[in-house]
Amino acid sequence: MVAAASARCCLLANPIVHHSRPAASALRLPRRTRPPLSSSSSRSCSTSASPLVTVASMDAPPEGYRTNVGICLANPSLTKIFSASRIDIPSAWQMPQGGIDAGEEPRAAAVRELREETGVTSAEIVAEAPNWLTYDFPPDVRAKLNARWGTNWKGQAQKWFLFRFTGNDDEINLNGDGSEKPEFGEWTWMMPQEVIEKAVDFKKPVYEEALKHFAPHLQSEPTVSS
Repeated sequence: MVAAASARCCLLANPIVHHSRPAASALRLPRRTRPPLSSSSSRSCSTSASPLVTVASMDAPPEGYRTNVGICLANPSLTKIFSASRIDIPSAWQMPQGGIDAGEEPRAAAVRELREETGVTSAEIVAEAPNWLTYDFPPDVRAKLNARWGTNWKGQAQKWFLFRFTGNDDEINLNGDGSEKPEFGEWTWMMPQEVIEKAVDFKKPVYEEALKHFAPHLQSEPTVSS
């Protein structure tokens, strides 16, 4: 039965967590991105997680934001979602994401980032969020990332994709395809609401918005009869 993400509030009591080999890693330096499109596109909706964090749904990525893809990788039954903890911030769990290369289409970037960060190639795209989901970095995060990257981004403009995993769990490798430094230390399948709850605060609004778009494609877990 199809159910909205907001209705699936049950959390995994004891999620099976998969570990990778320890690795030291800093935040990945951004790739060169395509020149952002004009900021004249109007916001279709916006919410605020806090006075310091904003998220908006936009027709095109605005100026001053790093173009990025977000990847919602669902398990074969489309009931749970892949989430992983960062090596540099173990308490921060997130879905895969990454910058778009110059001249690269978002869909191709999503396939590449999925492979680079998780080693997954056995997956199919089920849905694409219709708009760019744009959020601002909190001031301290903005200062830290821009100092590391040598940029002045206000935040990220993300195009989100829902993938269905068609392989086996042993295909998932947090060392990725070897082309980039590993970012994640461990991973597990989570219910959609748990993915949101375990995310850092400034990513929660965009996660909520992305999962609203994908809710019609996700399935409820079967009810166990007594």
